[in-house]
Amino acid sequence: MLRLVVRRLLQLIPTLLGLSVLLFLWLNRLPGGPASAILGERATEAEVARINRALGLDQPVYVQYWRFIKRVCELDLGTSVQTGQPVWDEFTTRFPATVELSIVAILIAIVVGIPLGYLAARRRGGWTDVAAVSGSLIGICIPVFFLALILKSIFSIKLGMFPTYGRLDDGMDATTVTGFAVLDGLLTGEFDAAVDALHHLILPAVALASIPLAVIVRMTRASVLEVLGEDYVRTAESKGLEKKVVRGRHVLRNALLPVITAVGLLTGSLLSGAVLTESVFSFNGIGNFIRTSIDARDYPVLVGFILFIAMVYVLINLLVDLAYSIIDPRVRVH
Repeated sequence: MLRLVVRRLLQLIPTLLGLSVLLFLWLNRLPGGPASAILGERATEAEVARINRALGLDQPVYVQYWRFIKRVCELDLGTSVQTGQPVWDEFTTRFPATVELSIVAILIAIVVGIPLGYLAARRRGGWTDVAAVSGSLIGICIPVFFLALILKSIFSIKLGMFPTYGRLDDGMDATTVTGFAVLDGLLTGEFDAAVDALHHLILPAVALASIPLAVIVRMTRASVLEVLGEDYVRTAESKGLEKKVVRGRHVLRNALLPVITAVGLLTGSLLSGAVLTESVFSFNGIGNFIRTSIDARDYPVLVGFILFIAMVYVLINLLVDLAYSIIDPRVRVH
């Protein structure tokens, strides 16, 4: 297992280096250069020259790239144009909110999607199967931001069942420990704050979970149907094994392998999907910050976000490989 982890980590180095080259080239190919992009279209030549000197853009390309790599390794992603604060500090402040939202969303997708997909496969052609397939198609087709607007309009504005914005009520005085509002409420014994934070999470998480849920349902259904036709399943049934054993040990366990891959990729995509969801619900996470950064042409933040998403995908792929080796040792890479 340790060799697998080390090998995967070493394989990540060329991936991240390639991404760094693409990001560096993108920054240097912005219309008018990074300085003009930061200062705006009405920037004078003197202002552009001053920014170029400050950012080291008057140096040779290889020197600029080396400085770029060195700063990234030191977690120095620059300073946000909007706030004037270091980009890394902005991310670490907002990161827990987005992670908390993504965790709740993927849990909803897994807890609902896998059992529903399994039932649809076991009752193929029945009303459960038809409802699951139809619902998954609707979930894939509806854009996340549109579903978020519908949920907010019905359950928040019209029915008043859920809050319309934020992570906590305005009058809620909660102690911050980790930045995860629900966890902080549990750790500090402020259970009213934990309940309130969870109440604020429900609608954004449901909206964000719609596409992952639909994908997991369809993949679980297809995978279970394929495994049910395998010889080892029929052999286990012919030996008289209990249905519970056959379904758990032989069917579901083997059917989960492709689903795990999908869950890993979908978890990474939730961070990018959070940009729209957080904007609709004014959720103070990375996604909402990225939206305002796009409007403000805050390129240091955008570069940091791209690197951040890349690291998340890389780590998730590592976790998927480890989960593969745990569930089915046959696929373990020695």
